[in-house]
Amino acid sequence: MKKIFALMLTPVVLLFVFMTAGNDQPDSASMENAPVQFASMHSANEAPKMQAANTNKLSRTAVADTRWVRANDSEATESLIAYALTLMGTPYQYGGTTSNGFDCSGFTSHVFQEFGVPVTRSSATQAADGVSVERDEARPGDLVIFTGTNPQVREPGHVGIVISEPGDTISFVHSSSNGGVKISQVEGTGYETRFLDIRRVL
Repeated sequence: MKKIFALMLTPVVLLFVFMTAGNDQPDSASMENAPVQFASMHSANEAPKMQAANTNKLSRTAVADTRWVRANDSEATESLIAYALTLMGTPYQYGGTTSNGFDCSGFTSHVFQEFGVPVTRSSATQAADGVSVERDEARPGDLVIFTGTNPQVREPGHVGIVISEPGDTISFVHSSSNGGVKISQVEGTGYETRFLDIRRVL
């Protein structure tokens, strides 16, 4: 009985082996390649998102500590200035510290704090932040300090962020009661007589 059963089973086994023998390699290759292909597609789709996220993270954390490596100064400062310029047109609001509205020191403190750089809140105290540098050495990322609207009162009353290079006419971005966040120049304007100091906080 066992021999008869074995003889009946043998053709079935042979048929199964014949039918599946040619399919092993393709299926195996497909299974091995599938994760690689998926990973490639996933990487291709996610690469721009990851790159953007990493760029944003890098630009914001590059200045998270004032002890950061000097080699990163240029990239970090460019990111800070670029962010400040995205806020142009934001209305002036006395006491404002958000993108809904800024006063002058609210704007500067907001920008620096977005990048982890600690600066104080008022123009009077920001005039003591960092270190003083010569006017002709003003560079992007420095604070530029002015008097209030009355230049005869030689006390800090307004502040902006320098965006020009050393030796150039000093241009700065600031939140003004006349126009909100905008770019102005020192030389040849009313800010010339109101100028007090350049403070380096980066």
